[in-house]
Amino acid sequence: MFKMEGNNGFFSFEALVLFSFVGTDEATTCVGLVIRNRKNGITSVAHMDSPDIVDIGLSQMLLLVVDHNLDAELEVHLVGGFEDVSPNFLKSCTRSESDAKLEGYSYPLCAKIFETLCTRQEKFHIQTAFILGHNTRRDSEGNAFPIFNGLAVETSTGSVIPACFDGARCPDEIVRRIRVTASYEDSSWNGKLMDTYDTRTDQFRIASCCWTSQQRRFALTLRHLTDSEILLTCSTSPSAEGPDFVDNLRRQWEYLIKYPDWIETFPLKQPRVFERTSDGEWKRC
Repeated sequence: MFKMEGNNGFFSFEALVLFSFVGTDEATTCVGLVIRNRKNGITSVAHMDSPDIVDIGLSQMLLLVVDHNLDAELEVHLVGGFEDVSPNFLKSCTRSESDAKLEGYSYPLCAKIFETLCTRQEKFHIQTAFILGHNTRRDSEGNAFPIFNGLAVETSTGSVIPACFDGARCPDEIVRRIRVTASYEDSSWNGKLMDTYDTRTDQFRIASCCWTSQQRRFALTLRHLTDSEILLTCSTSPSAEGPDFVDNLRRQWEYLIKYPDWIETFPLKQPRVFERTSDGEWKRC
C-alpha cells in the first residue's frame, strides 16, 4: 500500500497484501477514483477535488499500477460528485453566466477525469461511474445531495462498495488534514504529491510541511463563526457536508492556535513516523 496526499486534496493508495480494503470518503463535489490492475491486483485509490490536479494525479496513480506495461488491463471506478448546481438556478441565468460561473464544482472535475482517461495510452475499462446525476438525490424542496460520499475496494477481488471510514483514518489525522490544506504555502510541495505511507516498511511517514502565521490568523477568525457560517465559508457544498465536517475544521484550528509554528510539528523538518504494533494500532516512533 502506498499513500499520498497533495496540496489540492489528492491522495492515493497502492494496495498490496497488507490491507483487505482501501478507499476514501468525505466526498461531496469531489470524486473518489479507483484504478486496479486486473493481472496483479495492485489498486490505486484517489480523492480528487479539482480539475487542476487530474493530469498529475492520474500519472502518479498509474506509476505503480501499470509498472511500465501499457498493455495492462485497468479497471476504473468513479464514485462522487453530484448535481451541485440547481437546475432552476441555471434556467434563470443567461448561457454566458451559467458557463462562466454556474457549472458547479462536480461537473468540471468529472469532465476532466474522463477527458484525461480518453487521451492516455493505457487500456482503461470503466466499470462504475456513479457520479453527477446518478449520484444525486433531492429533498422535498429540490435541494441536491450526493447519494454516496465514499467507496472502498476489496484488494483481492476488486469489488467496490459504498463506504465511510469514521474512526479508521490511521494515525496523525489532524496533522495530515492541516498539511493538505496549508501546503500551498510551502513552495517545496508545488506540483508534488505527498508520500505518506511506505509499503516496504509498513510505516506512516508524514513528511514535513511548513506554513506561515497566516494559518493561525485564519484559525483565530474562523473559530468564532457559527456552524452554519463555517459551512458557508469553508465548503463547496454547505448543505451536503457530513456531520463531522465542522468539528474536523474546529479541531484543525485549535491545533494551529496551539502550535502556530510548523517547526513545533516537524522539528528539524523531520517526518512524523508511525509504525504498526502487534495489536494493529499505530505508535509514534
